[in-house]
Amino acid sequence: MMFLPSKKDLKTALEVFAVFQWPLSVFLIEKIWRRKLINVIFVNLYLVAFTSYWPVTVLILTWLAYDWKTPERGGRRVTSVRNWRLWKHYCDYFPLRLLKTHDISPSHNYILVCHPHGVLSHSWFGQFATNGLCFSKIFPGITPYVLTLGAFFWVPLLRDYVMSSGTCSVSQSSMDFLLTHRGTGNMLIVVVGGLAECKYSLPGSTTLVLKNRTGFVRMALRHGVPLIPAYAFGEADLYSQHIFTPGGLVNRFQKWFQSMVHIYPCAFYGRGFTENSWGLLPYAQPVTTIVGKPLPLPKIENPSQETVAKYHALYTDALRKLFDQHKTKFGISETQELVIV
Repeated sequence: MMFLPSKKDLKTALEVFAVFQWPLSVFLIEKIWRRKLINVIFVNLYLVAFTSYWPVTVLILTWLAYDWKTPERGGRRVTSVRNWRLWKHYCDYFPLRLLKTHDISPSHNYILVCHPHGVLSHSWFGQFATNGLCFSKIFPGITPYVLTLGAFFWVPLLRDYVMSSGTCSVSQSSMDFLLTHRGTGNMLIVVVGGLAECKYSLPGSTTLVLKNRTGFVRMALRHGVPLIPAYAFGEADLYSQHIFTPGGLVNRFQKWFQSMVHIYPCAFYGRGFTENSWGLLPYAQPVTTIVGKPLPLPKIENPSQETVAKYHALYTDALRKLFDQHKTKFGISETQELVIV
């Protein structure tokens, strides 16, 4: 008899596909980012000068030149894409959960500050760049804008796929536009640890890169918008890392690379397409994000360094309180603390 997969097998396959296609997109972008935009331009110039594909290349470059400001001006959200059934499978793979501790009024704008970054920020993507967890029902009247590296928006076609989820550039001009020209009820999602935090993304780790990350506080003060702390319990457990010998050749290369491009090239790994295999898919571990209470900030157009430091300390205290209040619910011991570097 011909073997027919069960409903459970089909559901698992759909979940794996949903998760696989997103990291693949991120990987392609990262490769292009590392090679720098100038290489991409030279490749396209070569295609124009020496191949028969020049009309396609010219069309792509013309579109990029015409549309380059869109990621800085709110992007190009497509509600139907955010509502794809695919994202429900994505969130079910782990599974992801999104819990709020306080209601968020749509009469204000907010900057939601996410921790930790993790290796590929799976939870932040699933929870805020899609409607797989019914964000619109959890936060009625709130429009999320996930902010990310500008490199995402220089890759033809892929840039439009990314923007369709409501993702925009994390640049200052982009944030200024969203907080000034889009009315109220906007929530800017910022993962402040960035790629530098990948170094600390290890199972059981509670280390965050935050001590010298003050730009989000300055932006909130300039516009007088509240900061909201959010912590994803389980995000750091989605991948393992191979730790090279401190001071060894590979470790020295990692530190040198980080000093040059501010990215720590960690040797991470997870599972493969089957449950007990090795690969680059994240482990199917639950991730629960707790969204804390908004921290009101005054509007100060040109805040001093001392003022920024003051409110950065208040934000850090609020984050620690949120972490300590919920950590034991997710297998973290009462004595383990949030480490901020």
